[in-house]
Order: sequence, then structure tokens, then C-alpha cells
Amino acid sequence: MKFGETFTEYLQGDRKGSLRDCSHVEYKRLKKVLKGCLSCHEESGIVAASGAADHRGGDSCRFDSCPICDQLFFTELMKEASDVSGCFGKRVRHLLNHHIGSRMHRYKLRLLHCFTDDQYVLLQRGRILMEYITMNAIAIRKILKKYDKVHGSESGKNFRSRLRAEHIELLQSPWLMELGAFYLNLDGANTVEDESDESFSRFSFHFNAAQPVIRMSLPDSMELEYDLTCAICLDTVFNPYSLSCYHFFCKLCACSAASVPIFQGLKTASNKACCPVCREEGVYASSVPLSELDLLLKKKCKEYWKERMVAERAEMVKQSKVYWSLQAKYAIGY
Repeated sequence: MKFGETFTEYLQGDRKGSLRDCSHVEYKRLKKVLKGCLSCHEESGIVAASGAADHRGGDSCRFDSCPICDQLFFTELMKEASDVSGCFGKRVRHLLNHHIGSRMHRYKLRLLHCFTDDQYVLLQRGRILMEYITMNAIAIRKILKKYDKVHGSESGKNFRSRLRAEHIELLQSPWLMELGAFYLNLDGANTVEDESDESFSRFSFHFNAAQPVIRMSLPDSMELEYDLTCAICLDTVFNPYSLSCYHFFCKLCACSAASVPIFQGLKTASNKACCPVCREEGVYASSVPLSELDLLLKKKCKEYWKERMVAERAEMVKQSKVYWSLQAKYAIGY
């Protein structure tokens, strides 16, 4: 079955019911835009009567350059990718609150759902979210590949780089890594597969403590690998925080890079503070803790995790003493 048919079937299936308020990539309509561009080429710049003129206001385009089509195609695709990314992040955060939130928060959520949020239900919700982000990511990849094929260009490839630069590349979202860690924590195994669902059995998660990575096998022969090494201390990440640029570090290392005490937190960092990897400014204010990943490391690397916890607490106490000592000196006029 072609992907277009598979994607349409997915959108019309039962999975859409639980995500009815979420956006998705308009794959079928964007493909029609490209078909119109191809017709323009075949008819020497004359817009074909296939309806392509409707979305371009009647203007014609050439095969080697069609700025009007480009503006429609990339502008709308950017918005759709942004909406999908936002919806995915929001739903994953809500799901993880069921699993790792405060006891009071979990109790309230279970009351709202009549105590039905058992392990199976959580896994099913995670599966739906995983399929949602994966299907839309494949749709974006295939439509951009089709765009470059039709136009004989690399604009689609460059657009994918733009998605990464704008931090809305779907498969680079830190929430996808958190969802993978969530599965490992909830299932208690290195591989999660559901043999009762043929489509879901394509997803698997692996963690090797000797080489700190999380690997994910996704549909369409895609493989993802998240290196869990902190780029600052070059050790396995501990108490990880993801910045808004999608790079993640140990909390202690990130606070050090932002020149803020660890007890004050990353959100107190200056807007001029840069990411140690990409040098982007203002990425600390929207930083988020990767709690599921931290819990996974706690389970898989117990001795290492305890050692790092003791070291972080000792550093926190040290920084607190220095900070309040300086505050006291300022208060009395020294």
C-alpha cells in the first residue's frame, strides 16, 4: 500500500478519535500542489486545469522556479509541523503526569478518569502518541522528497534543515525521547513490542548502560538514536534538562554553563546565556526536566546515579554557602 493511502487510512481510523483536536500534515492536499507544479512543467509554464490555479490565485509557475507555489507549500507545511509538534508535546506532558507526577496530581487525574489509568491504558495512550508523531514525520519527509524530485532542487532538503533550526523537527523533539524512556520505565524491559497490533510492533526501544544510548526503531525503516552523554562533562547525563534548542545536559552542567547556582535553577539564567553546543541565546527560560529519562538512568545505572546524586547535592550545598555568605556581606556593607 502506498504511503498516501496508509496515511489517509490512519487519519480515518479510530486513532483519530483520541486526537481529534490535534493538527496533522495535509499530505494529500500538498501532493496535489506538487502535481500542479509538474503539470506546469509539462505544459511549458501554463497552469494545468487540474485545480492548481485555485491555490495560486491563477498565476502560472515554471518547473525551475515557482515562488508562489513555494510560498504556499512551505508556509503551510511549517505551520502544520509546528502545530503537530506543539500538540505532541502537550499530550506527552499530560501522559507523563499520570506516571511520574506528584501523588496528589496523579490521584486527581485518576479520579477524573474513574481510576482507569492502569499500566495498559498508559501504554496504549503512549502508542497512539508515538504513531501520531511518526506518521506525521514520515508524511513531511516524503512530501519534501517528492518536492525535490518534481522540481529537481534541494529546497525540500533545505526546508528540513530549517525545521531543525526552528526546533520543530518532529523526530528530534525531547518529548519523543521522554516517551521512549516512559515505555522502558513502565514496561521494565529493554524492548517494548505489542504483538497484538501489527503496526505497533514496529516500535522498539533499547538502552545499553555500557554505551548510554536510547535506540528507537520506527516505521518506514527509520532508526533513531539518542546519545545520553552530556556534551559538557562528557559523562552519562544526570538529572537531565532539555533546553528549548533541543540540546540536553546535566542540570549541574547546564547551570554552570549559564552561570547560575544550581539551587536557583535554569529559568533564572540571563536571556543572553547561550547553549554550549549551538550557541543559541535565550534557550534556558523554557528548559524542561527530562524526568522519565532520569528515572530510567536511576533504574539502569543505580550505582552511577547514586554517586552523581551525592556529588550534585554536595555542590549545591557548597554553592548555597558561597551565595548566602556574599549576600550577608552585602547586607552589612562589606
